[in-house]
Amino acid sequence: MSRYDWNGTNPAIEELKAAVEPARQKVINHPLYRQLNTLDAVVTFMEHHSFAVWDFMSLLKTLQRRLTCVDVPWVPAGSTDSRRLINDIVLVEESDELDKGFISHFELYLNGMRQAGADTSRIDEFISLLRDGRPVVPSLKEADAPYPSAEFVATTWEFIEDAPVHCQAAAFAFGREDLIPDMFDQVAALNKEFGQLSTFVDYLRRHIQVDAEEHTPMAMQMLVNLCGEDSDKWAQCEETINLALTARMKFWDGIAEKIAEPAR
Repeated sequence: MSRYDWNGTNPAIEELKAAVEPARQKVINHPLYRQLNTLDAVVTFMEHHSFAVWDFMSLLKTLQRRLTCVDVPWVPAGSTDSRRLINDIVLVEESDELDKGFISHFELYLNGMRQAGADTSRIDEFISLLRDGRPVVPSLKEADAPYPSAEFVATTWEFIEDAPVHCQAAAFAFGREDLIPDMFDQVAALNKEFGQLSTFVDYLRRHIQVDAEEHTPMAMQMLVNLCGEDSDKWAQCEETINLALTARMKFWDGIAEKIAEPAR
């Protein structure tokens, strides 16, 4: 039982879920998931998806900046509930406790890529450019990020730069990937066969666990705190979520096309 059991449902959240469900179903039923049945397919997926794991962290940290005070001198800011929710999510995503140590889920993902034999040069170069203070969108091009990844990150970056905080929270709560059990089972089976995906399996297992037990209900409560009874805000959230899910579909399409390309 999660310590974030919010007891019951919120009518506005339920209405929002119903409104975006058709788009969500298209994402979770995408044929890409069924394509992840070879080591090469998983490696291709990881080389693209690593950029989305990074932009998830950027959206998360944007919310932390908007919902808490991260400036000096410090002053109390925002809803105390939302402060706690976002800080708890950041704690796990940025410094999870795994194997008697601490690591961000992004860094764990990169470790999984290296173990699998995936090429990390483009995501490494992208991070290096950001460390040098270069802007995000041009850095994607300079690092030669795969086109589907660059396009997806550009959409997220528009949310980060231009969207109001309740829409950013909506994209965070509803617009991220659903790592379905079938995908986990396929990757776990490949790991048993090849032995190169144990770290990625650990990432998927942890991701599924924290989303289902804690982060999804926490994100929903955060959205309720931000929108309250404001019907305009809820309508804006619906529009944002549909944009995010459309971007996810295009992203999945692009990766699926790459996996389906004949070997050279």
